[in-house]
Amino acid sequence: MRAMASDDRPDFARQGRDWPNRDTSRFVAAGGLTWHVQEAGSGPVLLLVHGTGAATHSWRGLLPLLARDFRVIAPDLPGHGFTDPLPTPSLPRMARALAALLRALDAAPQVAVGHSAGAAILARLCLDGALAPRLLVGLNAALKPFPGMAGFLFPAMARALFLNPVTPRVFAWSADRAAVERLIHGTGSTLDRTGLDLYRRLFQTPGHVAGALGMMANWDLVPLDRDLPRLAAPLLLIVGSQDRTITPDASLALADRLGPRARVEWLRGLGHLAHEEKPEVVAELIRAGVARDAGLSNPPV
Repeated sequence: MRAMASDDRPDFARQGRDWPNRDTSRFVAAGGLTWHVQEAGSGPVLLLVHGTGAATHSWRGLLPLLARDFRVIAPDLPGHGFTDPLPTPSLPRMARALAALLRALDAAPQVAVGHSAGAAILARLCLDGALAPRLLVGLNAALKPFPGMAGFLFPAMARALFLNPVTPRVFAWSADRAAVERLIHGTGSTLDRTGLDLYRRLFQTPGHVAGALGMMANWDLVPLDRDLPRLAAPLLLIVGSQDRTITPDASLALADRLGPRARVEWLRGLGHLAHEEKPEVVAELIRAGVARDAGLSNPPV
């Protein structure tokens, strides 16, 4: 990955000045990176992993709700938000980096929740034996390769954009409020003004844009898709019926493929960012899934 100037990365003193749940933030050295991590609550460990292009702000409503019952850990992924980038942010490398962070935190999550590509990272960790949760939750989970030619074209396009050093700056310059609103609307979700402004703040920072592009350029879900039948943890798939980024059919097909280990819960009228639109509804579905499937000695109710 090309070097990024220090002023291209989001700065916690500026872009993070009023970051959601800022009082839970700290910086942790692990796996050769400095990570921005938010941690709150006590009880069984619950890990939150955001998707491509997002950061811990994505959990601004959900984290406090879950922290009533869990020790919640939510990092910014490498190259996203306020965490250092990886040289080659492929799925296996992302998974290994996150495993190093969990070791540094001495955390063994009993519940792991991933949004979109974050669910793929968690599944990879489970399959590689680095994570053994009682319940794996995928929020509009991106666990399948794009079908047909799209599976080749999309990563290639992202790679071409990523390798052009001008691209992140051009994108950042063009990320005004209207552009970000169109981008979020394209996911099938509707966010309030605060949610839109937080995405705009990140998208106006070239380093964050480069982190997202680098992740897309190096993503390959074919090996994960091949290995998913070996997934041992119960899988709860929470699906927004209006998701325009990951079609709901993908989750239904995966549930059919995995059989009784997988369960689908529908969120009617919500899109790809359903956990930001209705965090209280998602929190209740996670609690219900824990009570039903996780087998914790004192499950939250």
